[in-house]
Amino acid sequence: MIKREKIKSLLNTTDFNREVSVMGWVKTFRNNQFIALNDGSCMGNLQIVVDFNNTAEELLKRITTGAAIAIKGQLVESLGKGQRVEVKATTVEILGDSDPEKFPLQPKKHSLEFLREIAHLRFRTNTFNAVFKVRHALAFAVHQFYNERGFVYMHTPVITASDAEGAGEMFRVTTLDFDQTPRTEDGKVDFSEDFFGRATNLTVSGQLEGELAAMAFGEIYTFGPTFRAENSNTTRHLAEFWMIEPEVAFADLEDNMQLAEDMMKYVISYAKEHCKEELEFLNNRLLEEEKNKPQQERSELSLLEKLDFCVNNDFQRLTYTEAIAILKSSKPNQKKQFKYIIDEWGADLQSEHERYLVEKHFKKPVILTDYPADIKSFYMRQNEPDSEGRKTVAAMDILFPGIGEMIGGSQREERMDKLTQRMDELNIPQEELWWYLDTRRFGTAPHSGFGLGFERLILFVTGMTNIRDVIAFPRFPKNAEF
Repeated sequence: MIKREKIKSLLNTTDFNREVSVMGWVKTFRNNQFIALNDGSCMGNLQIVVDFNNTAEELLKRITTGAAIAIKGQLVESLGKGQRVEVKATTVEILGDSDPEKFPLQPKKHSLEFLREIAHLRFRTNTFNAVFKVRHALAFAVHQFYNERGFVYMHTPVITASDAEGAGEMFRVTTLDFDQTPRTEDGKVDFSEDFFGRATNLTVSGQLEGELAAMAFGEIYTFGPTFRAENSNTTRHLAEFWMIEPEVAFADLEDNMQLAEDMMKYVISYAKEHCKEELEFLNNRLLEEEKNKPQQERSELSLLEKLDFCVNNDFQRLTYTEAIAILKSSKPNQKKQFKYIIDEWGADLQSEHERYLVEKHFKKPVILTDYPADIKSFYMRQNEPDSEGRKTVAAMDILFPGIGEMIGGSQREERMDKLTQRMDELNIPQEELWWYLDTRRFGTAPHSGFGLGFERLILFVTGMTNIRDVIAFPRFPKNAEF
């Protein structure tokens, strides 16, 4: 019995004139003779040459786009154009038929909108083969980066009773019967009757639990699913997505910025090295798309140039206050070309402002620090008020071309009195986070961390423009298909 070989290895082999066994799915079948076969191991197809004169007509009719087949035959150098090797089939076996009248993926260009409707089949296209190979490489690189630096990988809970972000946009987890919901005397839902004996939700972040572990291991990271019940139907929002969240003890904001910059350069470099074929394909795909856009809407950099742009440049570091000054005096702001005009300190920066700083002003990735306390979370370390008495926190956002904010993080507030005061200001009950406050009671220390939305990273590295195209089965308002 001949061992099955992967198409990727056969396309690169120089060991010809031998019998091989391959299995895969039919991409195309031309002239009752030439099968383009793909097994998912690479983007390239292997040409199979069928001797149609000596093959039953009934079998030939079953070789249709999407069908799964097994081939045995002679691997030879190809004399035809477009391929280096081919297999002259001696046996063809149909493993799984595919009705050509019903199979939705035909050998033509399909829109991304259409492919989202058949997300269970879109992996079979070249575009999604490339996107999900890059996703795999980036995930592996994240783990490798932290492992090489001695970080401990923590699995933080998916079900939680706390709201780390304080935004309140959380999915409820319950086993209560909605038709006979138990109520307290004042008519509220009696969560003491629920599975956990209290109200619980799907997590929006593993950060708070990550901080607990960092206070023992020194350096940890989480990499898991998070959930936001934000009713937002944009190309940048998902209800279920993955987050990478390191937490580091004895680290200040400067250490945090350096870790984030090092990580981004590492994982992008890894993808460039290990996904050359996929990134080349995605780069060419984008160049073709750009041709259909008006000149002023075209990107100044190709996808591959954008990746180099981030790997080869030191990230520009500046404070929020410095950024506001730049934006206020910028031409788009002066000429009212920004949708959101910057006219005062304290404004929450929008994607257009972040992209201006990265793409037009500095022409390199940017790390913004020291944001106004009022627009940031309770756990961020409070700075001393500036010369004008304005309150800021030791926060940082990393901004990338085409995306805007890629990473958000901060030095955490390790001082018990400052932290509890801020919680009181925001009406966050201390008793619900007693375990979090214990880290400030027992051996508190300066520490920092950040969060990277994994799908945003994939958007950037693949050049895709809709976040629903970089996760296998996207979850968003009114949609939980597949």
